[in-house]
Amino acid sequence: MTSQDDLFAEQRAERRSSAAPLAARMRPRSLEEVAGQQHLVGAGTAFRALLDSGSPKSLILWGPAGTGKTTLARLTAKAARARFSELSATAAGVKDVRGILASARQRLEDDMGRTVLFLDEIHRFNKSQQDALLPGVEDGTIILVGATTENPFFEVNSPLISRCTVFRTEALETEDVVEVLEAAIGDAVRGLGTDLTVAEEVFEVIAERVGGDARLALNTLDVAAAIVRGSGRDVVGVSDVVEALQRRVIRYDKGGDRHYDVISAFIKSLRGSDPDAALYWLHTMLEAGEDAKFIARRMVILASEDVGLSDSAALSIATDAFRSIELIGLREGAYALSH
Repeated sequence: MTSQDDLFAEQRAERRSSAAPLAARMRPRSLEEVAGQQHLVGAGTAFRALLDSGSPKSLILWGPAGTGKTTLARLTAKAARARFSELSATAAGVKDVRGILASARQRLEDDMGRTVLFLDEIHRFNKSQQDALLPGVEDGTIILVGATTENPFFEVNSPLISRCTVFRTEALETEDVVEVLEAAIGDAVRGLGTDLTVAEEVFEVIAERVGGDARLALNTLDVAAAIVRGSGRDVVGVSDVVEALQRRVIRYDKGGDRHYDVISAFIKSLRGSDPDAALYWLHTMLEAGEDAKFIARRMVILASEDVGLSDSAALSIATDAFRSIELIGLREGAYALSH
């Protein structure tokens, strides 16, 4: 390959990067750039040791949306000097899995290195699809990195999970989200750009509203910046953030990624004892047409899983709210959910 070819490749990569959303452009390039998750990336942790060894094993990352699962998968591939292949369980099938296994096997035979297969939403793969992964994981043809927002011990087949190490990612603290947003302002190349100024209180407002979801925070800032540029201004204020969050309601997709982002923000707001944020996300979902029973079921789960014995009445209240939805439906049922 000539140096001219290298130059053109670099230019193409820059063009792709410039067109990417802010959250994609600001994806951490090393473990040191990862915000939060110190129980995984901090010195002396098991996950860090696996990556530092240069020979990471198959693993499953379990945690809420926007906590860095995709980033950690990419850094796993980087640590192993492996090819990164990505599939989404919502769109891929057994044929896709077998194709990647065949390609990974060929790379090994040709001494071209290993392959990391990142499987997003692995819990959506059915039994036969998960079984198709077993041979490649078992013989080391691929390093599987699965990502899930659901408990993998319930959603992933026992033979597959027994061959993987499960690591849990946690919702980011408010100060971690602020750090992510400040980095997006401070990076003139990958970040928001030098043509805008962001009011200091904007970071706190976004961080308080996204429930520890870094991707949601960056996307909100990105939309707010677009609103400001479109109006010919150069300062992003709190009102622009409020407008950006309102516009996100329109793009809410109850069958897609936004569905999982918003329910995650809702649950994390409840965990964080933030009633204003919880009510905001609850009514975001209801206004967008989310199934009220889905929301009520999540609240019943939260009542035992997160509140538990600290307030045993929470389960009764959540169950009564679910029953109210069954009896009267919406819109009146929204009062029971808000209660």
